[in-house]
Amino acid sequence: MRARVSQVIVTSSYRGDFERCRLLCDSIDARVTGHSRHIIAVEARDVAMFKVLEGSKREIVDERDLFPWWLRAVPDLTHRGRRSIWLSLKGPIMHGWHTQQLRRIVLGSRLRETTMVTVDSDVVFLRPVHTSQFETASGKTYFYRKPGGVAEALPQYRDEHRRWSKKAGELLGIETPPHTDTGYIYNLVTWATDSVRDMNARIEAVSGKDAFRTLAATRILSECTIFGRFVEEVEGVTKRHEETNEPFAATYWDHERLDEAALDRFVSAMRPKEIALGVQSFTGTDTGLIRRVAGLEG
Repeated sequence: MRARVSQVIVTSSYRGDFERCRLLCDSIDARVTGHSRHIIAVEARDVAMFKVLEGSKREIVDERDLFPWWLRAVPDLTHRGRRSIWLSLKGPIMHGWHTQQLRRIVLGSRLRETTMVTVDSDVVFLRPVHTSQFETASGKTYFYRKPGGVAEALPQYRDEHRRWSKKAGELLGIETPPHTDTGYIYNLVTWATDSVRDMNARIEAVSGKDAFRTLAATRILSECTIFGRFVEEVEGVTKRHEETNEPFAATYWDHERLDEAALDRFVSAMRPKEIALGVQSFTGTDTGLIRRVAGLEG
């Protein structure tokens, strides 16, 4: 059993989600207590933009302080520089989706706190929460897993989820089963940081190379799936975690834009353990509307 429990909130974001990330920060400041700090990791060109969100318990981290010299963001000329791509000397060109995941893994391996609460930019806390709620009384970190969760994903994403699971098994040296339908992905999950370090050590033992280099060599990447399969099939869930199949956030994954009435209905249907709301940014739902419904205007 771990003698000390402390929680840090981590968000990996980018300029396209800035207003949503600001809303997340406002909700944390208004409703979340107990955490040591809130770290927001962004690419180098976004640091100045996000600096306005810093505070006594919030810091902005430049990904250049997390990544090795051989992986760097450059403007994507196919999008007139509005987006970035990441050029690597050790693997394929990467995009923001991949590098946001790499930031979380690197941070998880370096943090002094025992529990990392990883929260996406498009999440907003609706209910008061003390971060000790993310651990059991004995100091174990809650571990989200949903049996059959992949089969419940939107049909167009199921094959991709299974590819992620298969790649996770390869990275971790799990031969059987080659993939599973257990779901580990959510927009608010908690990881024991000692397990992140042990996961990286396992990847290094399997690959014979540095864990970051191994992860950066593939574009088939889901950090939650790699961590989930490690905890469940390599480490053993009960070593540092307590299993739960109940998410901390109520999440709207569909593509249709929500109006105020629809968003109100969605919030009204939230279960007691769902302390936060996640409306995926690609739905196009107005951030100002989410702010009003969350009671964070003014």
